Amino acid sequence: MPAPHPMATLTLDEQLTARGLQLLGACEGLSQRPDLLAQCALMNDFTAAEADLLGASMLHVRAKPGQLLIAEDEPGDWMMVLLRGTVDVGKRKVGAGSDEREPGDTTRLAVLREGAAIGEMSMFDGEPRYASCWALSEIEAAVLSRPAVVRLIKAHPAVGAKLLVKLTQLLAQRLRNTSSQLVKALQRERLAAASVPGRETV
Repeated sequence: MPAPHPMATLTLDEQLTARGLQLLGACEGLSQRPDLLAQCALMNDFTAAEADLLGASMLHVRAKPGQLLIAEDEPGDWMMVLLRGTVDVGKRKVGAGSDEREPGDTTRLAVLREGAAIGEMSMFDGEPRYASCWALSEIEAAVLSRPAVVRLIKAHPAVGAKLLVKLTQLLAQRLRNTSSQLVKALQRERLAAASVPGRETV
């Protein structure tokens, strides 16, 4: 049986600190940021009171430009909501190793901005991270862990249920987007194959 990943043995605070993130305490006062709440898919239906309850369950962190936030294939039971800044999401190309970026060794999947959610799939299912995320600028983020979600559901069931619905909608939208991209990629491949003499498409 393979040994557990080193990150799996660390507490949430230790994991974030190991990544070089600055811990700023609880993410209080989200209701004072109406622009963020309006554009954040996870919280755009939350009342001010609900947003503050959620924020109290989250850790406020800061990272410098170029900082690795989430590493592909690492375990993780937490997610981030971007409060400020821009994040690059990329996946290693076949044959590229480690979580340190070298020119050309990753494929960019997305560039995310304020209000975006990152890492929610692993928070839900506990599987290794699908992709890596780097700070393109100085960023601030709210970190939500699976244990914090459980505590929120127990203490404030209505807010916890609303959060779970929003997370489910977010994951469903991700699946739709991925399916659409896959269909477009297959269509491009068929068109390319049809343009090559003697090559038949399946």
